[in-house]
Amino acid sequence: MNLGKRPSDKELLYRAREDPEAFAALYERYVDKIYAYFYYRVGDAGDAEELTARFFHRLIERVHLFEDRGVPVSAWLYRIAHNMLANWLRDRSRRAEISLEGLLYHQADGKRPEDHILMQEEQERLLEEVRRLPPDRQQLLYLKFVEGLSNAEIGRIMGRTEGAIKSLYHRTLVSLRRRLKSDGREAEGGEGNRRSS
Repeated sequence: MNLGKRPSDKELLYRAREDPEAFAALYERYVDKIYAYFYYRVGDAGDAEELTARFFHRLIERVHLFEDRGVPVSAWLYRIAHNMLANWLRDRSRRAEISLEGLLYHQADGKRPEDHILMQEEQERLLEEVRRLPPDRQQLLYLKFVEGLSNAEIGRIMGRTEGAIKSLYHRTLVSLRRRLKSDGREAEGGEGNRRSS
């Protein structure tokens, strides 16, 4: 009996070529994730909504192009989203921004206002450094920390091996740590201070 079985993404995608209900089910399954992906990268709810709408319009046009090559449907969808975002950013000639409100959570209970200010300054500095990363590293951090995907899943989405993702992730964290330490020393000691090697 097949009544309780939830269709796979591939089944929905193939059925969506002819069946609007299958496309609606695929939309429901991915709309929040695609919106979050765009919102994380552009930092503006209106822009993220516009990009999400464009994404699903484009998906309707391209649903017949999907071929099962052993790659998850999510990888194919995120690749479309990534390409759309790259074009959108290039067309507008502006950098992606990350919304602090959408990403950072902390408890307000029991903390002094100074603690919140210091915490916010540290978070802003971290996000500033994340914004300076190349797009592939920003995408990696998004998929890892916001979507909670494994290295293998991220590798399929980004078209890289699991080992390459592990290496890129490690290099990204080391680079961020080095930049944050360097910025901290410069802020404390001014221009004359020794820089890290």
